[in-house]
Amino acid sequence: MSKESPCIAVCMIDPGSGLCYGCGRTLPEIASWHRLESAERQAVMATLTRRMLDAGLKPSGGGKAG
Repeated sequence: MSKESPCIAVCMIDPGSGLCYGCGRTLPEIASWHRLESAERQAVMATLTRRMLDAGLKPSGGGKAG
């Protein structure tokens, strides 16, 4: 996947946290992703690893910008 998306094609939502197991985004974030500016995407991506850890999920590395 591109640097502009944290998607790793593991598209399942954790019912407890509402986060995608693969990327850590919420359904509203996933749905609106194509409408976000690059800076907005990067800002969300910068939070993904921490939010997954906080929810008790194993980060896949998809949330790392770079």
